[in-house]
Amino acid sequence: MVRGGTRGTRPRVLGIVPRVLITTFLLTLLSFALSLLLGILGVSLAGWLHGHHPDLRLAYRYVALPVAATVGCVTLVVSSVVEVRHYRQAAALARLEQVS
Repeated sequence: MVRGGTRGTRPRVLGIVPRVLITTFLLTLLSFALSLLLGILGVSLAGWLHGHHPDLRLAYRYVALPVAATVGCVTLVVSSVVEVRHYRQAAALARLEQVS
């Protein structure tokens, strides 16, 4: 199945932006949730080992937020490159299909 649309239509540049933004948002949200869970577990374990009540705000400030920001930036760049590469390949294939 051709990802750019039905067979015989040229791919559209405007389709790149929503896919990149949705992918970036979902992976950033997933990484935030996972890193927050691991950060809470880590801070709780450190508090338990040291014998005091943990400050769980540290999990947000120093674990989850930086990890999510980093993953979001990397995802934005990588998904943009992948989508542009896919667009160029689909456009070349559409040109070849028109010629033949």
